[in-house]
Amino acid sequence: MSTQRSARIADQIQRELAEVVRLELRDPRVGLVTFTGVELSRDQSHAKVFFTVLGAGPVIEDALHGLQHAAGFLRSQLAHRLSTRSVPELHFAFDESVERGMRLSKLIDEAVGHAAAPAPPAPKPEPEAKTARRRAKR
Repeated sequence: MSTQRSARIADQIQRELAEVVRLELRDPRVGLVTFTGVELSRDQSHAKVFFTVLGAGPVIEDALHGLQHAAGFLRSQLAHRLSTRSVPELHFAFDESVERGMRLSKLIDEAVGHAAAPAPPAPKPEPEAKTARRRAKR
């Protein structure tokens, strides 16, 4: 199967999942979930769906459990919306790349902030006449 076709199907799954979660999923554990990517297996029978959530620790765990619990419902909704022969089994994983990127960006901002601190003033150059007299005395 072509990789372009798989990429198109993965993008379509991502869009449709976002729509179904936003409009039809009534699980309070799945709040503000953003789907960041979908990886399809070669035979398109499994899809690994990456997501992020606003919050940390328990919020992430709750969202993951809510999505796993709703996987059958989400898959059935995808079956109605996709024009593929079969719908892949959904596996959800938290995407740490966004959090890692924000952490790195913060570190870079702090490093640039410290580098932008004013440097100690450089010594003033002496006028030509004084340097000429010093050379003559040597």
